[in-house]
Order: sequence, then structure tokens, then C-alpha cells
Amino acid sequence: MSLKSFSEYLLLEKKYSKHTVLAYSRDIENFQDFLKQHHNSTDLTLAGYSEIRQWIVSLVDRDISNRTINRKVSSLNTYYKFLLKTEDININPLKQHKALKVGKKVQLPFSEQELKLVLENAIEVNDFESARDHLIIELFYATGIRRIELVNIKLKDIDKGNNQIKVLGKRNKERYIPLINRLVKSIDRYLRYRADLPIVEDKEMLFLTKKGLKIYEKLVYRIINKYFSEASSKAKCSPHVLRHSFATHLLNQGADLNAVKELLGHTSLAATQVYTHSSMAELKKVYAKAHPRNQR
Repeated sequence: MSLKSFSEYLLLEKKYSKHTVLAYSRDIENFQDFLKQHHNSTDLTLAGYSEIRQWIVSLVDRDISNRTINRKVSSLNTYYKFLLKTEDININPLKQHKALKVGKKVQLPFSEQELKLVLENAIEVNDFESARDHLIIELFYATGIRRIELVNIKLKDIDKGNNQIKVLGKRNKERYIPLINRLVKSIDRYLRYRADLPIVEDKEMLFLTKKGLKIYEKLVYRIINKYFSEASSKAKCSPHVLRHSFATHLLNQGADLNAVKELLGHTSLAATQVYTHSSMAELKKVYAKAHPRNQR
């Protein structure tokens, strides 16, 4: 069974993004290259766990992180599950495999003060790009959307009548997120500057470059990094940290975990619970102050 059939299955049936499918293909091809080099074969259906184990050991020897190795093995496992489904193999060689241990990755969110500094002081809105950059930051923080979701927002997705925005999430799942009044005003301001662009190629898209083309993910990352690297001491200043800040600050203010899960577009609470570690500090303060047995 060719990788092309597998890629089509992920795209059409599983509704994975092109970016994700490409990553899966690269991981599987990486193992295929290993088989060719060390076992003079490229037939993945004939590979057993001993060959896969050798591949994993070779990755460890190259100082590749356990997290990355687990991702590669997971891609291969998904491929073998597909081959089982299509009856090209009878046994998944990774059935008994246990993932390598990885340390918990604690990512600190931006503080409310850092967000306030960037949104109220760092950006002087006086032209198209400054209005766009300000709105991008405000939209991330006010909605918690993913970078790819922001890039793909269309003008028709904004429903100002109901103060909400439609977002196309993972596996093409749509969700609606409420818009706070301040954000609606920022959208209106940006659209006024957008209307003055001399050329607009991608007319249906909300966020554009100054050349009138659809904005792209790397530019969004550079925008976030530019403003927050000056205002924050955090090692990483990325759109995902803004998403993290959105969730953490909502939980700190007492928001329901299930509600935050829906806003983020998570399929399970387990994915949302990674954001609760930051709100635990606030919870401890409240607990220590309020519990009768802690009073002195």
C-alpha cells in the first residue's frame, strides 16, 4: 500500500490538515530510509518490531529528543493501523510498544501586566500594519484561537450582529467564539485601514499583508515575537503562548473548565487540563486565605 493512499486517507477521511499529513509522511519515509540503509529493504509491511527498535535506538544515538521520537513512532503506528484496516498486514508490529518517557513541558503564559503593556503601550496604531498587528494580538488573547485558525479567518466569518466569530479548527470542525466589545471596535478600526489598501488580491480573507495577500503563519509568529520579546522576559514569545495565556487567565478568574475547553476547540478535557497548572497558584492563594483552619 503506497504512502499516497495513506495520505489521501488522512486528508479525506480523517480530515487532517495538509501540514499534518506532510509531517506523517516525512516520519514514515524516515523509517523507510533507515530500512533501506540497514536492511536493504523499503517494504514497510515486512518490518518487525526488532527493526523498529533499531530505528528508535539510532534516533536516540543522534540525540533526538524523546518527544520527537515518540511523534515519529506515532506516525508509523498510524500507518500500520491503516495497513491493518486495508488488510495489507495481519499484525501491527507496534502493538505492544510503549512510548519513551518525556518530562512534562511547563510553558509559562504571559502575565496580565505584559499583555496590558503590549496592547496599550507597545503599539501605536496609525496605519494598516499597526492596526493589523494590534488586532492579531488582541484576537489571540480574546479568543484563544490557534495560529492556523487566525490565518484562515474570512470576512464572512465575523458576525457582528451576534458578536461572534466562526473558526475552522482541527479536522475542519467549526466552532463559534464570542467577541467582546473592545475586540469588535478593533476589528472595525482595522477594516477601515484595510479598505484603503491600493491592491487586495485575497479579498475574502480578514488578515492581509500590506501587498493585499493572505497573511501567512511565519509572519504571524514574527509579529507576536517582535512585540512580546520587548515586553516580556519569557524564553518563548509565540502565538501559542498567547493561547496559553487566554486559557490560564480565564481559569484564574474562575471560568468553568468545560467552557474553556469549548472555546479552545479541544476534543477532551485532558487537553485543556494542561492549562490548569498556572491557575493552581491562584487557587492556592484563595484556599490559604479562605480556609478556616488556615486562619491565625
